[in-house]
Order: sequence, then structure tokens, then C-alpha cells
Amino acid sequence: MIKITLPDGSVREYESGITGYAIAESINRNLAKEVLSVTVNDELWDLTREISQDSSIILHKFDDKEGKHAFWHTSAHIMAEAIESIFPGTKFGIGPTIENGFYYDIELPEGQLLSEKDFPKINKRMLQLCQMNNPIKRSDITKAEALKYFKEKGDEYKLELISELEDGTITLYSQGKFTDLCKGPHLPATSYIKAIQILSLAGAYWRGDETRKQLTRVYAISFPKQKMLIEYLEMLEEAKKRDHRKVGKELELFHFSPKVGMGLPLWLPRGTELRDRLELWLTAELKKRNHEMVKTPHIGHVDLYKTSGHYEKYGADSFQPIQTPAEGEAFMLKPMNCPHHVEIFKARQYSYRDLPYRMAEFGTVYRYEQHGELHGLTRVRCFTQDDAHVFCRPDQVKDEFKSIIELIIYVYKSLGFTNYKTQISLRDPEDKTKYIGTDENWDKAEKAIQEAAFEMGLKPTIELGEAAFYGPKLDFIIKDALGRSWQLGTIQVDYNLPERFELEYKGSDNLSHQPIMLHRAIFGSMERFVAVLIEHTAGKFPLWLTPVQVVLLPVSEKYNDFAKKVLELLKNYDIRSKIDDRNEMIGRKIRDNELQRIPYLLILGEKEAESGNISVRKQGEGDKGEGDIGSMSIEDFAKMIKTEINEYFED
Repeated sequence: MIKITLPDGSVREYESGITGYAIAESINRNLAKEVLSVTVNDELWDLTREISQDSSIILHKFDDKEGKHAFWHTSAHIMAEAIESIFPGTKFGIGPTIENGFYYDIELPEGQLLSEKDFPKINKRMLQLCQMNNPIKRSDITKAEALKYFKEKGDEYKLELISELEDGTITLYSQGKFTDLCKGPHLPATSYIKAIQILSLAGAYWRGDETRKQLTRVYAISFPKQKMLIEYLEMLEEAKKRDHRKVGKELELFHFSPKVGMGLPLWLPRGTELRDRLELWLTAELKKRNHEMVKTPHIGHVDLYKTSGHYEKYGADSFQPIQTPAEGEAFMLKPMNCPHHVEIFKARQYSYRDLPYRMAEFGTVYRYEQHGELHGLTRVRCFTQDDAHVFCRPDQVKDEFKSIIELIIYVYKSLGFTNYKTQISLRDPEDKTKYIGTDENWDKAEKAIQEAAFEMGLKPTIELGEAAFYGPKLDFIIKDALGRSWQLGTIQVDYNLPERFELEYKGSDNLSHQPIMLHRAIFGSMERFVAVLIEHTAGKFPLWLTPVQVVLLPVSEKYNDFAKKVLELLKNYDIRSKIDDRNEMIGRKIRDNELQRIPYLLILGEKEAESGNISVRKQGEGDKGEGDIGSMSIEDFAKMIKTEINEYFED
């Protein structure tokens, strides 16, 4: 008999060899119908895998990421089986799960291409395979056996992957007529999957290396209910309408030019206005919290990044050094702001009374991203971080960390992001070679970050191996209006850069001490945040933020002069306005400006010119005014605008 400890702390006894599925069934038969995978002693397993020793377990459903992992991992194998049955001789690269679904990188036999016209027959074949209810079997095999199997299949991609694995760690999974190299876990059988569909195709270099062969990446998704697939596809349609690239073009916010370069956004006047307002608003909040704003150059000497450790870790993936006429002198486009801020801190002497010292910058940085990874504003080569660094004493770390958490929550709430979760990323205890710094400093940093998060009422998940190379971090993952997750804000505790740059302050004992450095970003990058904001709001920004709040629509050209007078009066109230004086029918003007998501339209005609009042139309609500008149004074309109903005922040 073995003892199984459940998440609630209760202990049950079972015969050795019990499976996760059998345990679920012993608890509740309905639970067994929903369970997809099981964590055994912190390791994710198949439900059908036998447990032979005392263990702690967690059962996972589709709502859990571990359940989705098994579900979508199995689905990737079913998709591969379907493709292979339709295109015999297909070679397979990798087929991982992703945030929404899964993909498989494939190479079709020579002379054959996969296109959207093939989707219906592949989808049909996948569903047939699911309905066959084939059991999914796990096999532990030797490295030699694995090499022999895939050599006979002629799949050089699998052979390359196997060559990098250690003997004794290799497993195959089989269902129906398909067998794949995989560490699992998987579902017990294919019938768990009730709905499955290919979504799109893309090109992908093998192992992400532009010098290697380009494969076809097939994206797909699956669900335990058909209804869930229908709802997901409806969400995708709405997402297409909200795509920041589409909306950004319609609203004239930003532009990409091939002549300027891929991944280098050009901010148009309206986009610049939007960005500037975000920066000004956050800057005001930072100054209230005693941050000092700084500016740093767009380049830095290579030695700066060698000292910080960034060059060693990221140099190969950065833009190449810039050589100057001086021999042996090289600079880099700034890949991050923190080393520059460290040098600002070193520019003067500090005592323990001066700390914490907080500095912030909207600093533009440059990183080389491969062509295939660039995507609108969410993945670019030039972006501006809302960076801040806090230099503090050891006894101040937790309070400063908590203060940053409070600020991040306030900012997100103010911008309509109320649905978020947090994740603490710690060092991989099994592989410390990826990180710089001593065990002692890492232990201190990880303890401080966890205590601060829990004391602030957060319920973060803990991820091992996801820390930055210089310290642990707390990430904020927000959900937008469509339920999609975006990682935005981050806070990091760093004992290592102060040590590498020999930072110091005078303590109360009159001796030199090393400060601790906190890194933080709230928006993350202005580019990515604006993209998320566009898609969250569908381009209908809050009134205080929208680049153009009001458009004046004279019904004919003879009222253009009156429109100009109204425009000047609105400027006195700091209302951002413009005149649409095109020689078009008023209905066309209204329709065009509604599509531009203009919050308020003012209709100006004979009645308005005589009375001095304005007829008001609010975005999506038709006429708005006093009773049936639909008009109000400019002063009352300005008060209404101010009230709406104030109420937004009060809410």
C-alpha cells in the first residue's frame, strides 16, 4: 500500500500501481470524467501512469494550465497523425502547446505545399481520429532504439533532437498509427477531444535559426466541447476587428515603412499625442511618489554592457557594435536602460539618509528580433520602456517593492485593466549556471519578493527557472476585454548589478555599504502597451486619453467661420478639437468620424450659429443635449467633458 496526499492535506491509501485516473474515480466519478492530467510530487504525469510510492498529487482539469497542456499536447499529435495520413512522408519538427492551442512545425514531401484549402480535409480527419477513441500509450526506450526508429522514418529533425537527449530519458507516445518523440504528458485516449480545428499557417525556421531550413508552422486549437470552439472562433473574429495594426491604421496612430526598416515604428501625430498623454500622466504619478526623471543616450560603450553582464548574455542577439574612428573603441545601440541608470547613481555620494533613491526614464532601447518574430507594435526592434530603478537599503526592499505593487495596480485600474494575475519567477535550483550572483543574495531577493507579494494580498503563481539572469521578478499578466492574457508590468530585485558596478552608500556606522537595486516597468514598453490598449478598447479610448476628443461638423461651408470661433473657445477649456470642413454631406461626415472613434461630434448649422449653442452627438449614442433640443452652451459642454473625465478616475 502507498499513501497519497491530496491538495487539501488529506491522505488516502491505495495499492501500489494506482493511477491518477483511478484516484480521481475513487474520489468522485464526475471528477474522473473531467480530469486530464496529474501532478505527482511536482512532476506532471499522464493520468494512466502508475504511481508506486508515497506521493503528493494534484489533479488537473481543462481550466488548469496543466490540464490544457496535456489536452493540447495530445491534440498536436492527432494533428500530426492527420497530416501524415493525408501527406505520407511528412517530416515533423516540434509540436508544443502555446497559450491558446498548439502548433506543429512540419516539412511536407518535396513538391507539395500546405494551404488553407487543405484545412477542411485535415479538420475532418482530425475529428475522425478523435472519435476512434484510440488509447494513447507511453513507451520508455533507449537512445539507440529511438535513433533507429526515426532513421527508418527518415526524419532528420527528430534525429537531431534525440542526439541532444541523455539515454534513459527518452519516451515515445503512440496513438492509432502514429508514434512521436515526446516527454508528455498526454490524455488517456483521443476521445477526450470533442472539437479541433486548424487556425492558420506561418513560416518558421528550424530551431529559430535563419540559416536553417524554413518549415511550415501549423497552428490549431481544440476543446472538450464543441460549444467552446464556437465561442473561441467568435472571439477570434472580434479580435480581428480589434487588431491594433488594423485599428492603428484606421485611426492614423502609427506606420511602418520598409525604407526605415522592419520593426521600427513611426508614430504619427495622433499616435504621438496618445503616447505623450500616457507618459505625462505616468510621469505626474511618479513625481508624486518622489521619483526623479532622467535622460540617457541611445548608445553606450560596449564595456558598460560587459560590466553589467548583458553583453555576455544577450550580445549575440543584439545589434552589432558600432565602431568609431578611434582604434578599439566600440559602442552599442542601447539594449536596456539599467546600466546607464547605475552610472547616474554613481555620479554622486549617498548616505543611508538619502535612500531610497528613485529614478525613472521613458528610455528607448534597441534589440534585434528576427524577421519572422516581428508583429506590429507587440514585437519590434525599437521600443521605449517606462523604466524606473530604485536604489535602497536592505531594510527598505520590502516596503519599496510593496509601493511599486500599489502603483502598478493603480495604473492598471485607471486604464480599465481590472482583471489580472501575478507570477513570481525564481531561479532554477537545478541549473544555476544561467544566473549571476551568489546563492546568499538570490535567497535574500527571492524571500523579499515573495513576502512583499503575499503581504499586498496578491496570490501569485510560482515559476522556477523564469527569473531574469540577475534576479527574481514579479510579473503582472492582465486580461483584456476578450479574455486574452498579456504580460505587462514587472518588478525585479537585483543584488548583482550593484555588486558588479561597486555601488555604495555611507551607512549610519560611517562605513560603505552596497545598495540593493529594484528594476520596474509598468507599461512594459510604450509600443506593446499601446497595442494592448488599442485591442482592449477597440480604439475607443477613455476621453482623457483620446488624441482628438471633439470634431466640429459645419453642415455647409458658410458655417466654417462659426466653427472656427467654437474651436477657439474649446481650446480655452483644453478640449482637443478639430474641424471637419470637407465639402461632404453631414451624414457622410458623421459616419466617417464615428469610424474614427471620435468621442463627441458637434453639429453646427444655422440654428447653432444664431443661438451660439452647439448640437452634441456622442460616439455610439446619437444626439445628446437638453430635452429634444439636442443643444447646449459651450460652457455646459466643457463642464460635461470635465465631469466625464473626473468620473472616469473616481471610478
